[in-house]
Amino acid sequence: MSLNNEQDSSTRITKQKAQHNSTTTREDKTTVNRIRVRLIPIWLRIIIVLVLLAICIIAGAAFGYSVLGDGQATDIFKKETWMHMIDLVNKEN
Repeated sequence: MSLNNEQDSSTRITKQKAQHNSTTTREDKTTVNRIRVRLIPIWLRIIIVLVLLAICIIAGAAFGYSVLGDGQATDIFKKETWMHMIDLVNKEN
């Protein structure tokens, strides 16, 4: 029984060493030969995220005001609508 355990542990150790050796050689090859080229630059990614965020905010406000609030969706672009909402929030009892 103990002989089997010793064989398992020695096999496990040799497998770990082999994996360690193979990963170090792969890392050496990739660092020398590979240069990363981005398809979409980081500054463009940030702009895309900001534009998508603005679209989602406008779509959410239009949906909430027209469907849930029974108003017209185009009213969210009017200053009077926002002033009315602020007055409702800051209303003193």
